[in-house]
Amino acid sequence: MPHSPSSAQRGRIRLARGASPWLLPTVATAALALARARRSRRAAVAAVPATALAAGMLWFFRDPEREIAQGRVLSPADGVVQSIMPWKDGRTRVAIFMSPLNVHVNRAPMAGTVTSVEHVPGGFVPAFNKESENNERVVWHFDTELGDIEMVQIAGAVARRIVPYVEQGTKVEQGERIGLIRFGSRVDLYLPEGVEVAVEVGQPTTAGVTRLDRD
Repeated sequence: MPHSPSSAQRGRIRLARGASPWLLPTVATAALALARARRSRRAAVAAVPATALAAGMLWFFRDPEREIAQGRVLSPADGVVQSIMPWKDGRTRVAIFMSPLNVHVNRAPMAGTVTSVEHVPGGFVPAFNKESENNERVVWHFDTELGDIEMVQIAGAVARRIVPYVEQGTKVEQGERIGLIRFGSRVDLYLPEGVEVAVEVGQPTTAGVTRLDRD
């Protein structure tokens, strides 16, 4: 059964694992600038953008608790459905674009066992661009009740690091956090042959909440 957070957990502010290399320097810089601002007008002016950047980082790396929905296949990402494409092998690819305003922690679309986590080097063009097919990526495979499910985390123009949270062989629950993509990106999920898509292009999605398949 998916984990349902308590009301106290849902109200708590949580930050994404793997955010420290970006978050700590900006917060430290803002704190230093604010401390100096008390003694210098010039330092006070400099503290404004530093504080704004730190606040933006805290917002970007937020990782809220979720009430995991019911359904066979749930969205692995917050974002907007960018494309729905039939694949040659009978599967259907659902591509979800994640803007810098979205939560960038990705979740398991189904319960199962992680059978493969493969890092594939590549470029860093914008994730909404067709050339992003050759971007840096991490390819996941899950052994589920529907068989093999493939999910691909794709880096964007700014996202230079994908951080997996779990390893090959790990059993995951549906909606469990499995990784982070930093600063804008895309997640592709391949639905098995015979599974009907329940979302449309342009539809917003929420990781662990929006159902992607139809009964």
